[in-house]
Amino acid sequence: MFRRILIANRGEIAARIIDTCRRMGVETVAVFSDADRTARHVQMADRAVHIGGPAPADSYLRIDRIVEAARETGAEAIHPGYGFLSENPDFVDAIETAGLVFIGPSADAMRQMGLKDAAKAVMKKAGVPVVPGYHGVDQADVRLAQEAAKIGWPVMIKAVAGGGGKGMRLVEEEADFKEALASARAEAKGAFGNDSVLIEKAITRPRHIEVQVFGDGTEAIHLFERDCSLQRRHQKVIEEAPAPGMTDAMRKAMGDAAVLAAEAIGYKGAGTIEFIVEGGERLSPDGFYFMEMNTRLQVEHPVTEEVTGVDLVEWQLRVAAGEALPVTQESLAIRGHAVEARLYAEDASSGFLPATGRIAALDFPDGLRVETGIRAGDEITPHYDPMIAKIIAHGPTRDIAFQRLSDGLGRLRVAGTVTNAGFLKALVDHPQVRSGEVETGLIGRDINVLTAKAAPGISAVSLAALCATGLDAPGDNLQGFALWGALGQTVSLVHDGEAMEVRVACVGKDRRDISCGDRAASAVRTPGGWRIDAVQHRPGVRHGNRVTVDGAVFDIVDPLAVADEGGLSGDAVLAPMPGRVVRLNAEAGEKVEAGRVLAVLEAMKMEHSLRAPRDGRIAEVLVTEGAQVSAGDALVILEGDDTEI
Repeated sequence: MFRRILIANRGEIAARIIDTCRRMGVETVAVFSDADRTARHVQMADRAVHIGGPAPADSYLRIDRIVEAARETGAEAIHPGYGFLSENPDFVDAIETAGLVFIGPSADAMRQMGLKDAAKAVMKKAGVPVVPGYHGVDQADVRLAQEAAKIGWPVMIKAVAGGGGKGMRLVEEEADFKEALASARAEAKGAFGNDSVLIEKAITRPRHIEVQVFGDGTEAIHLFERDCSLQRRHQKVIEEAPAPGMTDAMRKAMGDAAVLAAEAIGYKGAGTIEFIVEGGERLSPDGFYFMEMNTRLQVEHPVTEEVTGVDLVEWQLRVAAGEALPVTQESLAIRGHAVEARLYAEDASSGFLPATGRIAALDFPDGLRVETGIRAGDEITPHYDPMIAKIIAHGPTRDIAFQRLSDGLGRLRVAGTVTNAGFLKALVDHPQVRSGEVETGLIGRDINVLTAKAAPGISAVSLAALCATGLDAPGDNLQGFALWGALGQTVSLVHDGEAMEVRVACVGKDRRDISCGDRAASAVRTPGGWRIDAVQHRPGVRHGNRVTVDGAVFDIVDPLAVADEGGLSGDAVLAPMPGRVVRLNAEAGEKVEAGRVLAVLEAMKMEHSLRAPRDGRIAEVLVTEGAQVSAGDALVILEGDDTEI
């Protein structure tokens, strides 16, 4: 076994690998960019090496620097994780040239599976079923259109390189083919530097089912299947094992085909054979087709580990060190059911826009497996994938596993950035998902329902007001006492543009009465938080001028800032509260006099004029009409006050 390995990755997968290495007594070397100096994986590792700037091209994609770091620290092998260089055969060649071991498959196996058209040719020759289609080298538009017509509509256009849904288009009729082909080519060229495509028959009710394989370079076994049909724009969202509705006959047929595929290329290590499956009421052993092979560990590998009881990272290390396959096919069995959700910093209601921000609080519920590279205080930056964590639930049945995940998502607490937690819970609770009727088009069809925002109830408003006023802190027995009634405070909150006035009254040490319009609630302090109207809740989290409660974000409004003359701050015109810019009366380079209205902000159902704080010249206009802004955001900047007008 290796004494020390380097992990050429970051975030939750690097932390996951370190956990296994610690248990095995293997030392670890982390690499990090400027943006990751204090990251969790860096602090977990035995050693850490700086490899460059925050952009991946300057750090995690630098083959030379990573290999150099391994040699400098005495690492004997390199684990690539997934993403970045994990499927780059040139990386494998560089590692082996340096006299080190790559913990994964050979460069030859990667190259055979690296392009979809070449991979399907190899699989077809090996006897693995492939989707009917055209994978030829003639890329003339006319030829591709002819082949599509032969296959029959609908068809899928797919980039031969890369993945993640880029360069992929569904064409349902001949009239749309030309435009779809041009769009797919352009996207593939930009993403992968290769605009070649293949044409395949589109499966009308597709499911995405993949099989985990593991090989030693000669023989291979499979560790059953995972269903990854719940996807958004071809990106996996929820994964589970085993696949719902799977029969023994189909499991054997898919497993045998996956092993055949792995052995055909002399595969070594952990890999995944991905199949597209004809959905419908019942899965059929002759209704699945090879789609592609991922020559690395997958993001969703924990669900396989949960139902088989194995550690795939440990297996990777052992086989890379020259050991034989750890078990035989006959000794493997499925135990219960597991499901995984990917928690991202993204705004589901705004087209899943990636989000950034410093994590003010991050608490995961007990009883679930969580893999994360993020802690409270860490910053989500724009440089990398905004995944916060993978949350995995296991249970004796599918119903129990899904219910445990649903409960956990409901008890999750994240503050400081928007997340997709609400979307994930809505998806896990979707009636069709709970019944096992999963397929790749479900999220797209029901996206409005799954991303709908519910107005915060009185409990959430109460918790936000408690946190905003500071009245959630422990008091004394006389707190709130007065001759004429309970003392209290009123706070102005804004949620999704809606303003509300909330009064919090102290009724002794551990009770608060809250009112908001015609709604009222009574909150009682308990050791675990607050009980509001007989329901237990965890407290909200304040970060700056905001409070987060169960995923809902409330802005705290300073009433002294709400005035027409608000927004004055030296050389800047600032938004005094969250709102929408409804009018702009400013252009860069323009001379203005003190008091001139430069912008009008709509907030709390009122318009607020923001004026120039002094005479001067406008240096920058930082917003556009219609922009949503937060309290304190700079809208207009003036040049230095020594400018003559």
